[in-house]
Amino acid sequence: MDRYRVGIVIPALNESLTISGIVEAVRKYGIPIVVDDGSSDNTGELATKAGAIVVVHDKNRGYDAALNSGFKKASELDTQIIITVDADGQHDPLLIQKFIDAIDSDNDIVVGIRSRKQRFAEHLFAWYTCLRFEVKDPLCGMKAYRTSVYKALGHFDSYGSIGTELTIYAVIKGYRVGQINFNVRERSGQSRFGEMLSGNYKIIRAMLLSIWLVK
Repeated sequence: MDRYRVGIVIPALNESLTISGIVEAVRKYGIPIVVDDGSSDNTGELATKAGAIVVVHDKNRGYDAALNSGFKKASELDTQIIITVDADGQHDPLLIQKFIDAIDSDNDIVVGIRSRKQRFAEHLFAWYTCLRFEVKDPLCGMKAYRTSVYKALGHFDSYGSIGTELTIYAVIKGYRVGQINFNVRERSGQSRFGEMLSGNYKIIRAMLLSIWLVK
């Protein structure tokens, strides 16, 4: 396998406890691209030492902005496949090969389906996308994309979709979308969505915007 054709984008905010292990684990599958989204700890330094390419945001810009930067860097590196992995340790790096294989089996995007979801809003968003697009877990942070799909849209996110815009775009445009079930591991640190109320608000906002903006 040519690992240089795969970019593994890892958005990270204050993930010094987990980032080194994650970068070391994913390196054999592709090029780790860590987006240090304004961390106040040494996340970026540890990621660099572990072998990642690190893109630094001087201040926290949020999950979607971090993925935008990571996808831009992966595209600049001429990768053919881009895989997103969370930095909190919930995604088993051994799953990456399954996602690569699913892309190589003629899928354009592969969406992970988590064994559990934390919030009511996540279930609601999943109900909507399953009904309309047959996508069962749009908010799963582990997905794989052909870089050509990203280039066709021209960006990863434009409205704070919490990582869902490119997937929804791909379904509407008739790209082939596969899905993989997996067991979620225990999280290390705080959720990227924030506390329960603010997290539900962000997710419902993203869902309503997708309903409004996606035709």
